[in-house]
Amino acid sequence: MSNALQTLNNIRTLRAQARETSLEQLEDMLAKLTTVIDEFREEQASVIKEREAKQAKLEAIRAQLLEDGIDPQELLNGLSSKHKVKAKSTREARPAKYKYTDEQGNEKTWTGQGRTPKAIADAIASGKKLQDFEI
Repeated sequence: MSNALQTLNNIRTLRAQARETSLEQLEDMLAKLTTVIDEFREEQASVIKEREAKQAKLEAIRAQLLEDGIDPQELLNGLSSKHKVKAKSTREARPAKYKYTDEQGNEKTWTGQGRTPKAIADAIASGKKLQDFEI
């Protein structure tokens, strides 16, 4: 809350501030505050009316559905079954194309995709060819 609103909300501070202000200025502030309050009340009433109108429409539609022999829950279930999200299809893992020995002496394989393993990259840098690691 801003300092101005805190001042308006605290009666003691408001009285102290009012002593330093003329009656005409206080009456002008009161008129402006009254206008703001009235506008806020109208806005709140409008929101409530809209909410009630929407609820009345929903109830009328529900009554019409029931009158036609359609259960609203059945309708919702029917709609949701049409719009089910399909699960992503998973692709098969790619077969390994290359075999190499890592720094710890373990034999490993590589599909040829992604980052080149360090052992293969070092061997290629020292003069070997990628075809030397093919399975």
